[in-house]
Amino acid sequence: MKRRAFLLASLLVQAGAQEKNELRFCLRADPKTFDPLKVEEESSGIVRYLTGGVLIRVHRQTQNPIAELATSWKRSADGRRISFALRRGVHYSDGTPFDAEDVAYTFRMLADPNLRSPAADSFRFAQGAPRVEVKGRYEADVVFPAPAPGAERLFDSAPILSSRSPKRELAVLGPYELAEHKPGVHVLLRRNPHYWKKDEAGVRLPYVDTIRMEIQQNRELEMMRFRRGQLSLISSLDAEMYEQLAAQMPSGVVDGGPSLDAEFLWFNQIPGAGIDEYKKSWFRSARFRQAVSRAISRDDLCRVVYKGRAQPAAGPVSPSNRFWYNAALKPHSYDPPAALRLLAEEGFQLRDGVLRDRTGNATEFSLITNAGNRARERMGAMIQQDLAKIGIKMNLVTLDFRSLIERITRGFQYEACLLGLVNTDLDPNSQMNVWLSSGSSHQWNPNQKRPETAWEADIDRLMDAQATALDPNKRKTSFDRVQQIVFEQAPFIYLVHKNALGAVSPALRNARASALWPQILWNAERFSLGPEVSSRGR
Repeated sequence: MKRRAFLLASLLVQAGAQEKNELRFCLRADPKTFDPLKVEEESSGIVRYLTGGVLIRVHRQTQNPIAELATSWKRSADGRRISFALRRGVHYSDGTPFDAEDVAYTFRMLADPNLRSPAADSFRFAQGAPRVEVKGRYEADVVFPAPAPGAERLFDSAPILSSRSPKRELAVLGPYELAEHKPGVHVLLRRNPHYWKKDEAGVRLPYVDTIRMEIQQNRELEMMRFRRGQLSLISSLDAEMYEQLAAQMPSGVVDGGPSLDAEFLWFNQIPGAGIDEYKKSWFRSARFRQAVSRAISRDDLCRVVYKGRAQPAAGPVSPSNRFWYNAALKPHSYDPPAALRLLAEEGFQLRDGVLRDRTGNATEFSLITNAGNRARERMGAMIQQDLAKIGIKMNLVTLDFRSLIERITRGFQYEACLLGLVNTDLDPNSQMNVWLSSGSSHQWNPNQKRPETAWEADIDRLMDAQATALDPNKRKTSFDRVQQIVFEQAPFIYLVHKNALGAVSPALRNARASALWPQILWNAERFSLGPEVSSRGR
């Protein structure tokens, strides 16, 4: 009798769990930080997007900036000042009021030279960092040290911190707040009880009570749980899983078209990295990097790995970004003889199937990528085969994502890496942290005190020029040249631009795919589960 009662209670608990108004999906790895200004990787970025409140948000479908915590903004004629009118009556998740002092505090934090993050780097100019002039409780001017065209878009990645809350960065202005983090298990978010937005009918957003993000690297388990209805969405599908799911649940898959993201590999060029000196000389040679690029079949990567749902990449900008794309650049075609000619100019010789450098060292290196990402694992295997045809031995090493990030951002104990950057904006100003030699995401040789090569100095100059020119066409001319230099020097060897593929449960309402990150989650505050939207919160 007791056992029957226990079983009945368990069934009731399970039924209750299924009825909860909870959105569930998976993260590939634990977030590294919950401080929104220190975000460096995707898992932390997703938490920031769902919890952070920003002055201006870039709409993921129209691609235009829209007012959020700022009700309006006005740019000065010289492009150096943006005057914001702030939303009144807004409170952080712990009830602390929001006002202009919080904007000033956030930008003081961003200006801290010790803060190494993409968000901070995007707001740094050669002339310095912007400052905030508080004009009134709900009025603030952000003053840039130089003309800053397109700066409106930068605010999308700068959540406003509270200057007064004892919870510090955990007091948030977005639709959700952090409720629980069990490392390796899940991150749980709950509705921000003080979120300011309401829908057209006056219902307070968000509709969904909680979001449970389970830490799961195994894509097969993720797919299985989605098919069983235990997950509400898969924000990023590889092409093979997309095709499998499309055959079984045609209405459950979404293709947002070409994304802004690119997959690429790079060699570690950091002078102090623990790499043999002869290998450093390879990695710092543009001819060597160009040869590797020409020895890789991008068409095969698109056809085999992505089932045709990708296209070869020539550089950092996807063709879907119509204004900023440099159409003069064409992806390298697969050309092993051209690769060997470039290598011969650097003193390499192919003998008995082994490529040796001018001092007789066999050309061998290790490429790291993240375990569990089947597309990258397969790309790595195909690149390994391509390079073997010109005598290069490449060892493929897969690491859990946290370990990989540690190696490429702190320890620097690696030779080459296959990864991708998530682009959240169309404007190149959002990539300052990548292209400036001093940037933290200048991955092949980050955080330089001064440019170590002439071409990096040229990129620094051009990025500053495009960031301060008021004429959009002059900005494009500068950034086209940046793309040309990157194409010629190949510090990143760009491989493919993949389509934005995902899956959405039939029970999830209001989900609309976008080519911009985060492809499905961009309007999560309006998600609802089931046929009706709760009226609670009116």
